[in-house]
Amino acid sequence: IEHLGVKMYSTLPPALGEIISNGYDADADKVVLTFHEQNRQPKYITIKDDGHGMSSSDIQDKFLVIGRNRRKTEGDTPSPKHHRLPTGKKGLGKLALFGLAKTITVDTVKNGLRNRFLLKWDDLLSADGVYNPRVEKTDEKTEKEDGTTIKLSELKRKTPFDLEAIADNLSHLFIIDSSFSIELNSTDGRSSKVDNKRKYKKIEEQFTWRDKDLIPESSEYFGKIKLEFKTSKTPISPNSGLRGVTLFSRGKLVNSPEYFSESTSSHFFQYLTGWIVADFIDELDEDVISTNRKSINWENPDMEKLRSFLSGIVSQVAQEWRKERKELKDNKFHEKTGIDKQKWLSSMSSDVKKPVKKIVDTMTEDEEVSATYLPVIEALYEIVPEYPDLHWRHLHKSIKDRIKSYYTNNQFAEAADQGTKIYAQVLRDMTGSKDDGAKIASVFSVKEDKAKIRITDISTNTGYSVQQGQEHMTRGVMMGFRNPMCHEPLDELVPGKFSQLDCLNVLSLISYLLTRLDHAVVGGDTNKKK
Repeated sequence: IEHLGVKMYSTLPPALGEIISNGYDADADKVVLTFHEQNRQPKYITIKDDGHGMSSSDIQDKFLVIGRNRRKTEGDTPSPKHHRLPTGKKGLGKLALFGLAKTITVDTVKNGLRNRFLLKWDDLLSADGVYNPRVEKTDEKTEKEDGTTIKLSELKRKTPFDLEAIADNLSHLFIIDSSFSIELNSTDGRSSKVDNKRKYKKIEEQFTWRDKDLIPESSEYFGKIKLEFKTSKTPISPNSGLRGVTLFSRGKLVNSPEYFSESTSSHFFQYLTGWIVADFIDELDEDVISTNRKSINWENPDMEKLRSFLSGIVSQVAQEWRKERKELKDNKFHEKTGIDKQKWLSSMSSDVKKPVKKIVDTMTEDEEVSATYLPVIEALYEIVPEYPDLHWRHLHKSIKDRIKSYYTNNQFAEAADQGTKIYAQVLRDMTGSKDDGAKIASVFSVKEDKAKIRITDISTNTGYSVQQGQEHMTRGVMMGFRNPMCHEPLDELVPGKFSQLDCLNVLSLISYLLTRLDHAVVGGDTNKKK
């Protein structure tokens, strides 16, 4: 009793949890715990349930027998009223009472007969071989309804009761179904209710996964496991007792929160909480649940297999969490700044993208763009806009929009090819020429007064040179790039992949030639060279 009761259940919630479980197994609708204080000093605790109660033979042959396995003696069968499978198994839960109090009074009614007796710790210690409880009532007729009330007095606790904290801690021990309620009351009028919502009331939930999201129909655990994983918006306090996933069987804790993984260094584990219900754990031939119900024997083959499965779905949740969190972060970034961050970053070359991403990620580490950083990000966007390469930013308007779909899809050779085609078409539209390829350069020719487009005054030596340069560069870009692209892939003619920079270099030249046309004269005198 000292080792399995006093030392194992020295704190309030686990010990009370054992008494509450007895009420649940007794098919009760409700368990009410009342905490009595006088001048803010704990006096006693009563735990009352409206279950089926105990007869005198139940007390003698069941309740007072230490180590009795009720599932073997009575069968592992559902209760008559609520069809609950029993949570008790080892016959040690009543020892938890001595972890809290020196005197335990049990008052119980079954089928109109009342029994009441006391268990006293000091008498138990001084007993020689056999201990007999102090009996106060034996099979006394009563009109009281069935149920059991346990009173814990001569409490070891000296500090005032914190009802909310006790309720919070009790909520961590159970998955509570709709047929059962747990109420906490105090003598000064305070009241609390223990339910599933209370478990995570201090967690600001961000994302949730349930068994239907994580367990495929092909899995051997499909239909055998219920679960709910949650991630919080901010790291969960290590002192909350909520970091990690709690494992329950038949509605009662069997393994304290953990991650079912050897490696827990990722910061994801600071955000994860939740529960798993696996009732089949109670049905295994080997009893894998520890006496204090805080851990599982994971070396059992069935439990080893389960642990491996749970480790896998936790890893899956971690991956999905990072993806969801990133999308949410990007959406909030877009909402605050009007900038599509991924589109912005994807438009940059790797050498530009890396430092820009580092700056942006540092300023949006907590998912929000604060008022302090907003103008900084907006200024950065002006300096480094989408497709920030200077070549691209300053391309001539007649080609930029028309080739953008190729360029933004990384079809760089096609983008440059389209640029030359657009340039040739502009020249044909201006002059009515039918030529294509290198021949189209003749529209700038000054020989025999044939120039159809005059980009400058060619009556001067400088003007004449500029006009000839326009012709030669036009012919060069058509012969060196346009014509080969029409016949076979450029990569087969020129070693090395046609890069983004290659594309921008070709387009820059075309853009320069198009810019010269903005103020050109079509037709008329060529102004022969002096």
